[in-house]
Amino acid sequence: MANDSNQEVRPGRARRGLFESMGVYFERHAQTLVASLGRMTRQPMATLMTTSVIGIALALPACLGLLVANARAATGAWDSAIELSVFFKNDVRLAKAEQLARALRERSGVAAVELIPADAALKEFREFSDFGAALDALTDNPLPHALVVRPASDHISPAEIDALKRHVQNWPEVDLVQVDTEWVKRFHSMLDVLHRVLALVAGLLAVGVIVIVGNTIRLDIENRRTEIEVTKLVGGSDAFVRRPFLYSGFWYGLLGGGLACGLVGLGAWLLQEPVSRLAGLYASDFRLLGLDPRTIGLLLGGGTLLGWFGSWLATSRHLRAIEPTA
Repeated sequence: MANDSNQEVRPGRARRGLFESMGVYFERHAQTLVASLGRMTRQPMATLMTTSVIGIALALPACLGLLVANARAATGAWDSAIELSVFFKNDVRLAKAEQLARALRERSGVAAVELIPADAALKEFREFSDFGAALDALTDNPLPHALVVRPASDHISPAEIDALKRHVQNWPEVDLVQVDTEWVKRFHSMLDVLHRVLALVAGLLAVGVIVIVGNTIRLDIENRRTEIEVTKLVGGSDAFVRRPFLYSGFWYGLLGGGLACGLVGLGAWLLQEPVSRLAGLYASDFRLLGLDPRTIGLLLGGGTLLGWFGSWLATSRHLRAIEPTA
């Protein structure tokens, strides 16, 4: 019976000991985290300069990414409203054009077909151009009948648009078929190239952030060289000595990411009114996209990770070279 009770007590004591050890471990890390921030606040100018450089380095690719996102959003509605303009030959009669329009409406993947008779086209051209007198001198209408074909929203892939264009172009009555949004595809291709440039710039600036934090931590290690030697002399391990520097890198990255969020948000706020006014001139309700939670998380998390990694590289390299001399 006594042995059974001892076996029941020992696991309980082991669990309590484990929880107490974990509590002490996290408590020491929390103390080091707060102490690292306190040490940085005692050097406000150096901390401000380092976090400013990190914030600007993180804000540059974020601004470029926001530019690409807004450009895609601005052209997204036009990209989804692709239209084909079909011009018949001049000798095609209106009844034949109406027959072909009805046949095209029955085709799969076509949302709407609008027939524009030649007389209506000439009347509209006369109203919105300065060639009224010249048109009055003409004996015949030079404009052909035309169709405006709008594909269904789920049939606007390049392959489907090309197939529809070839189908209409093969009609003997058709003279010309134009796709009105080819420029949108070219513009999106340029945005894809810009997106690759963004990835390259972001990678280079990430390396720059690591170098900045690493150099700052290296200087901090040199300034605290005597303290590190004493700590190692009394038995402090490299992990114990490295801990406050790692948390300093953590704070540098986090503060730099927060500053980057502020800079990008400020820039978007300053541009919001001019962009809205410009969109209004084109009868558009486009609103400039600002920071979303995903971008904020990337800036804060990415800055923190880069700061921690830069600090880890610096401490791993320089702490090994510091050993107590006595």
